[in-house]
Amino acid sequence: MAKPDNREDNVEHLQNSINNTIKNQEEAEAYLAEHADEISPSEKQTIQEKNQRREQSLQGFRSEIQDESEYQQNQ
Repeated sequence: MAKPDNREDNVEHLQNSINNTIKNQEEAEAYLAEHADEISPSEKQTIQEKNQRREQSLQGFRSEIQDESEYQQNQ
């Protein structure tokens, strides 16, 4: 028998993911600002691309929180 769907702490987990992603994004930006003249163009591009993916993840997390909020309101 499958476990019942327990969604009580989904928003908390999503918010933690958002906070961690923002922290990583800010650290990457600070690293670029401090070391941009010391790193290779390809490393700089890699960091920038990773931050673009982080931004997409943040949008997804926020959308999931909205969906979760709507689900909880309908319960």
